Amino acid sequence: MRESLYRKKSWIFWWLMPFMSYYMLYQNCLSEQYCCQTASNISATISRNQAECCMNYTDSVLNGGNLNDTLRAIWTLEKVLERTEVNGSMQLYVKTFVALLHKPSGPFGGLEIYANDTKVTPDVPLLNSKVIVQLPRELGAGPNNTFVFCMFKWPETNKSVFESPHEVYDQRLVGLSVQGKKISGLQERINITMEFTKKIDETQKPSCQFFNYSTYTFREDGCVTHWTHRQNNITCSCNHLTYFGILIIPDPSITKKDQEILTHITVIGCSISLFTLVIAILLFITNRKLRQDVSMKVHINLVIALMLLNLHFLPSQAGAAGSSSGLCLYMALLLHYSLLATFSWMALEGFHLYLLLVKVFNIYVKKYLLKLGVVGWGVPAMIVSVVVIIDRTFYGLTPVDASNSSSTAICYITNDKVKWTTVGLFSLVFLFNVIMFGVTVRQVFILHHTRGFGQNNLDKFKKDICSLAGVMTLLGITWGLVLFSFGPLTTPALYLFCILNSLQGFFIFLWFVMSLRKVKTSATKMSSETRSTNG
Repeated sequence: MRESLYRKKSWIFWWLMPFMSYYMLYQNCLSEQYCCQTASNISATISRNQAECCMNYTDSVLNGGNLNDTLRAIWTLEKVLERTEVNGSMQLYVKTFVALLHKPSGPFGGLEIYANDTKVTPDVPLLNSKVIVQLPRELGAGPNNTFVFCMFKWPETNKSVFESPHEVYDQRLVGLSVQGKKISGLQERINITMEFTKKIDETQKPSCQFFNYSTYTFREDGCVTHWTHRQNNITCSCNHLTYFGILIIPDPSITKKDQEILTHITVIGCSISLFTLVIAILLFITNRKLRQDVSMKVHINLVIALMLLNLHFLPSQAGAAGSSSGLCLYMALLLHYSLLATFSWMALEGFHLYLLLVKVFNIYVKKYLLKLGVVGWGVPAMIVSVVVIIDRTFYGLTPVDASNSSSTAICYITNDKVKWTTVGLFSLVFLFNVIMFGVTVRQVFILHHTRGFGQNNLDKFKKDICSLAGVMTLLGITWGLVLFSFGPLTTPALYLFCILNSLQGFFIFLWFVMSLRKVKTSATKMSSETRSTNG
């Protein structure tokens, strides 16, 4: 009888055990969540046990929660770690999370952090270090600021890291923050070096990016990727603090060899243009007939804008390689201004052409050149001034190829939204000038249709074709080749774009030479006619 009763109790115990385990696990999860949320809301310092409890809860959410819950848990953990009581340095390790809390005893003089999956140490190299972080003195953390390093691996599930469309290398994310400070726009950059144990395909490239909490997307703003093929580590150089990851993205269709060739073509073409533009200005200054021509006065403003553009673009790479952040800021600002001014004067060339071709009669405008100058030089100055007033860190070191952070860096605009000031202006200018060029071509063909066809007209037609090529250059129509740089057309379009646009100044110089020849021919013809009449 007792044996039968014992068997029944044993059976009931084993039947209830799964439910009891689930209940205890559920209660434990609830307690960790409560512990984490309570710790993040209180104003007092937080104990190590509370921080570890919060790390456990974040790990459980990471494995089973949705994106919103995961982001909320990671953000809460960051705040908890920032307020955790620490003297000197303290490391924490819970499941997939490893963290280092560091509070300087005096003024912050920089810090190196070494970390692997289970350990993290300040200033002492670890065996099998997977991540090395170099923090600059500019962070300015003091005895009242706790610096937090937190690294974790995203669980190996079907879910992508933060729903990223691209693979995140090793599923690994590195978070950096300073208690009570929002760190951005650093001149001395933070360097995060990660070891590579996986071979990167030739069709792929790693890209250092950070997770933007406001847009729920990975972005490259403020980060530069230092890596070459077959290199066994990658360094992310960033000017702000947040969570960073290395995204493996498809490499652009243009090869590294093509990039080098295009760079040489651009430098040579821009150098030739700069030299010939200076000669064009000298020709304009020394020739009275050219100075009296209103159209030539419009052209010379475009020449000056292009000269400024080439003058600041050519040394921009050298300025980016230098250590002076002030020089890089100056070059980036002037490069932006000269590019906007170039587009503005291209538009004014189109407007001037409109007055000449469409409004043939009654085209007098009071103080015409002064008004053009206010628009051509004033509007770009206003745009650049507004950008500087909002945030001067929008100018700085940035890769030439926005889709490839490891490409050659120059001093230019670092913010994608600010770059739309040039893209938007160019789009409007290009649309307007294409229409004006179409009107010009139509007028030329109508003129030849009324003349009829003959050898003399054929010669004039050839001259008109040369004139149309000159008008195309003045209006910047060749800049539109960038619109065809996609798919199989990418490489050919970029070659044409670099050749034609880097030599735009040279082509305008040829236009000046042709105009000068016309002036001299016209003067000689008038002189001979005068002599024959007097004779």
